[in-house]
Amino acid sequence: MMSLQGPLGAVEQSGPSGTACLPAKAVWIDLEDPSAEEAQAVETATGIRVPSYKALSEVENSSRLRRLKNGLSLSSPMITFDKVDSLLKPLGFVLTKDHLVTIRFHDLRAFAEVKKRIAEQDGACANSTEIFLLLIEELVDSLADALEEMGADLDTLSTRIFDFDVKSGGKASSDHRPRRRDVALRRILRSIGRRGKALGKIRSSLLGLERILPFVGGECEVVLGAEQGPRFETIRRDIASLDEFEIRLSENVQFLLDATLGLINIEQNNTFRVLTVVSVVGVPPTLIASMYGMNFKHMPELEWLYGYPYGLTLIAISALVPILFFWRRGWF
Repeated sequence: MMSLQGPLGAVEQSGPSGTACLPAKAVWIDLEDPSAEEAQAVETATGIRVPSYKALSEVENSSRLRRLKNGLSLSSPMITFDKVDSLLKPLGFVLTKDHLVTIRFHDLRAFAEVKKRIAEQDGACANSTEIFLLLIEELVDSLADALEEMGADLDTLSTRIFDFDVKSGGKASSDHRPRRRDVALRRILRSIGRRGKALGKIRSSLLGLERILPFVGGECEVVLGAEQGPRFETIRRDIASLDEFEIRLSENVQFLLDATLGLINIEQNNTFRVLTVVSVVGVPPTLIASMYGMNFKHMPELEWLYGYPYGLTLIAISALVPILFFWRRGWF
């Protein structure tokens, strides 16, 4: 899908979709998952070659940041969030003095915000460089919002983890049954894993933008004739602060992961402790029962009137003594 933006807002395409009839006042050409016909139309109308998904996915720095004959070719991985998971797909920019071409393969809130700002005349957007800076600012702002939301989610997870054994009103809850406790811990682990994965993708997005800014800032005056140094520096400082915040959140994720694994180890130790108590309690009665079940011919207890109650009492006492011992030591 292709949309066109000029200094005053959206521009209608002058011909059918996929043709080379692009209005002269179109400064920003936004391509979302473009077809081959749309890419060819942009190339024919502007002389700008639209890079493919594969080309934008290259990880080498020389492939992501290239100087063209009439401008700059830039790419970076960019995260987007859906209802279930986070996605990381390439985002491309081709920046020239007259045009900005963006190539993306998923919906990004920042693009809708910039289009809204252009339509409302909010911010300088008279040329391609200014629109490019607006996009970078909105992308950084979106990543900042994602990190803030991630921080709130981690605070909630921290409360769930460290209040895991707290019982409401001092009464045992059905949620503290072993099976439900296992399910709860598994859910916490999955939540931590999802947020750790999302943080890694946010980190990749920040790193991509962090590499783009100095490259464009250094080339703008030579290639594009623009003087936007202060804005580039402001965005660079914003990204640096987000890097520090992301590192702290990553450390928090690791801390919560260690805490959850510690809880799982405690649960396993509790299970082994119960098995140990049961086995120890069962050994003396088993020994007594097996001794009196050997059926030797001469066993004095066989002729006793109270031999059977005596054997049962001995078995009960031998089981009760270990139970009292472990209870006094606080094992259960």
